[in-house]
Amino acid sequence: MNNQNINEENSIIEIKSLTKFYGKFKALDQVDLSFPKGKIIGLLGPNGSGKTTLIKIITGLLKQYQGEILIDGKQIGIDTKKIVSYLPDRNCLPDNWTVEKALTYFKTFFPDFEYDKAKNLISQLGIDLSKKFKEFSKGTKEKLQLSLVLSRNAKIYVFDEPIAGVDPAARDLIFNLILNNYHRDSTIIICTHLISEVEEILDYAIFLNRGKVYLREYVDKIKESSGKSLNEVFKEVYRCAPIN
Repeated sequence: MNNQNINEENSIIEIKSLTKFYGKFKALDQVDLSFPKGKIIGLLGPNGSGKTTLIKIITGLLKQYQGEILIDGKQIGIDTKKIVSYLPDRNCLPDNWTVEKALTYFKTFFPDFEYDKAKNLISQLGIDLSKKFKEFSKGTKEKLQLSLVLSRNAKIYVFDEPIAGVDPAARDLIFNLILNNYHRDSTIIICTHLISEVEEILDYAIFLNRGKVYLREYVDKIKESSGKSLNEVFKEVYRCAPIN
C-alpha cells in the first residue's frame, strides 16, 4: 500500500526528522509527516506508539526534541498556540471551578473563544453553569471540555483519546458535537486506538508504531486498495508490525 505524500501548499503541519527521547527511550524516531489542511485526520496506534508524545509537541507542551516542525508555516510558539485548540486525554481544569468560571477563563485566555457559542452548547447538554467540575461524571466532564475546545475559532483542533472510557451513547454525542460545531475550513486531529469508532468520520489516517510512521494515506484509498475496513487494516498492521 502506497503512502500518500501531501503537497506542502496543502498541508497545515509539516514535520521533518522529528525524534524525541525520554531518557534512553526513543518515543519518536525520525518522523516525517504532513497533515493535510481542512481534513479530519486520525492519528492511530496502540498505547505506547508515540501518539500522545507527538500531540504534546504539536500543542507546544513538549519543547525538548530533535528535528523540525512547522504549523501553518511557523515554528512552534505563541503564534501556533493561538491557532491550535487542544482537548487533552484527561480533565485539565481545577475540580473546584464552576462551569461559569471555566467559561470566563477561556474567554480571558483565548482571544478566539466564542463565549456565547460555548454557553449555548453547554446549555443544550443540560449542564448547570453554577456547578463545580468535581460534581460531574467523567462523561459530563468530557462534554464540558469538548464544548470549550470547540468554541474556539481555531485552525487546528486536536483531540487526544476523546472517547476513551466513555459509554457508546456518550461517544456518539461527542462525535456529533465535534462534527456539528468545528469550523469547516479547519483541520481536526483525533488521536485514538479505538479505530472502529472513528473510521467513518476520518478523511486521512496516520498509523504510528513504536515511534515510527507505519502508514499515512487517505482513508478511501486505504479501503479501496485493501478491500477492507480501516479497522481491519489496523489490526493487520499491528499484528504484523515489527516490535523493535
